[in-house]
Amino acid sequence: MGTAFVFGDDVDTDQILPGKYLAVTDEAELATHCMEGVDPTFPERFEAGDVVVAGTNFGGGSSREHAPIAIGANGAAAVVASSFARIFYRNAINIGLPVVELDRATERIDDGDEVVVDTAAGTVENRTTGETYDVATHPPFIQEIIDAGGLIEYGRTVLDEE
Repeated sequence: MGTAFVFGDDVDTDQILPGKYLAVTDEAELATHCMEGVDPTFPERFEAGDVVVAGTNFGGGSSREHAPIAIGANGAAAVVASSFARIFYRNAINIGLPVVELDRATERIDDGDEVVVDTAAGTVENRTTGETYDVATHPPFIQEIIDAGGLIEYGRTVLDEE
């Protein structure tokens, strides 16, 4: 269970992690600049297990993996949005960051609500309101990538099995 940090529509990758940090390779350093374009205090307030919630088209803009890496490096349990830019969605899966689409997410979850996301079961539970929402589950191989911690770790697991 984590606290919801709610953002609006069209939060792009430059707002999630400004382009001036693209040369940074240290994930801990990236985490300190996460969401800098919309809330510079985010890294100070966000705790491991918290959840990012957003409106439509979350992660639009460039194809940089730095944006989901920065969110994951802050310990996010998941990102819940009404919709995602496709490249952000896939980059998040590739690094093992759980992402789910929930219609009208920002109308159903308020900033500070306590939220539980179960990608395998396909549920988002708002414990503050007592509401549980069904969301689409990922295909089994995508869930395996998320569970493994990303595509690289998943690949290592598959190679170890052979």
